[in-house]
Amino acid sequence: MASRTYHDPLHGAIRLDQEHPAEALAIALIDTAPFQRLRRIRQLGPAYLTFHGAESSRFTHSLGVLDLARRALRELCRFQPELEQHSGLLYAAALLHDVGHGPLSHSGEEMYGLHHEAWSARLVRDHPSLREPLERFAPGTATAVADLLERGRSPSPAIKALVSSQLDCDRLDYLLRDSYSTGTSYGQLDLERILSSLTLAPDGSLALHPKGLMAVEHYLVVRNLMYRSVYNHRLNVVCNWLLSRCISLARQLGPARVWADAVMQRWLWHPKELSLESFLGNDDHRTGYHLQRWKEEGPEELQELCRRLLDRRLLKASDVHRLSRERRLELLALAQRLSAAAGLNPDLCCGLQSQQNRGYHPYRGGLRLWDGQQLTALEQRSRLVSSLSTPSESAWLIHPAEVAKPLRDQLAVEAGGEGS
Repeated sequence: MASRTYHDPLHGAIRLDQEHPAEALAIALIDTAPFQRLRRIRQLGPAYLTFHGAESSRFTHSLGVLDLARRALRELCRFQPELEQHSGLLYAAALLHDVGHGPLSHSGEEMYGLHHEAWSARLVRDHPSLREPLERFAPGTATAVADLLERGRSPSPAIKALVSSQLDCDRLDYLLRDSYSTGTSYGQLDLERILSSLTLAPDGSLALHPKGLMAVEHYLVVRNLMYRSVYNHRLNVVCNWLLSRCISLARQLGPARVWADAVMQRWLWHPKELSLESFLGNDDHRTGYHLQRWKEEGPEELQELCRRLLDRRLLKASDVHRLSRERRLELLALAQRLSAAAGLNPDLCCGLQSQQNRGYHPYRGGLRLWDGQQLTALEQRSRLVSSLSTPSESAWLIHPAEVAKPLRDQLAVEAGGEGS
């Protein structure tokens, strides 16, 4: 086969040419079992329970990242043609950056306590179906890709930035794709303007021409809005909490009381001993099957948690981000007492979840503008970007519907006290 085409709903036809060595490498990697597994990993985890269209996979996303990386490299090669020599490294890293995700993507990291960057690097270094085509392309490529994914090491700072930075190809694709699949139309980006404004600073690092300033401002605002409205949506927080409680309770109850097949036994009770095969054996299908079995046959308390999730009898979440940590804990204790009085197990239906968000990190690989004469930090040229540097916190009190009214009455009283 001389070429291959993937028809993407966002990027159109993604054509790969076997005659181009780096694209032939990409085709070989796509056809491996570890990469094909990504078809069975949802991009947005349990967000489909909140946004019914959120069914896209890590496979689809990774192809999109490859396409954007290829387009971005073409732009940068106009300024530094020798960057083309790193195309194999870039394409492989773009494709494989998520190959180490567990079931339900980032939700799986919370549930099982793993880091996908470390697993991606381990698979690239050690799994024969990935390592061998990388080494055939050029000796040392597998180690170079793994080091880029896990440690951010690269022979070129611009290549590193395209894989991992505050304006990398991963973020550009997932913002577009997640907005598309969840129906949040404000997530549209001026992608062409962003890509055409990519340039190289005098030190060889990635920079932006000032003509792309407004498009990048828009991108950073979109990212902030997507975190607030999708990734940290209150029901998404509830679903993630329920998933984590299911896994932690199964682990706590132990193999004597909880059925699990051989692969899941390793994931639950021997996570530090996971082999590559056992890791790759778990995906959304296997985890979902176990949740279904536990709902039907598990211990009563595990059945209850799985039933809430699978039947979408979700818990409620009340916003407590304005309250002190001490007051949040007091309200959690109140929710637990009210739940117990209502005949519910507080351990299965009450919790606190909080997270800090920052729309832009000026000191963590901050973006810079380069017009050919002057190099300027992005936040120095944009008040909007500067304002996004201030961290914000989301905090939710999770509780059952049966105790929602007295809790929210209490929150209303406290909100009224703040305003007086």
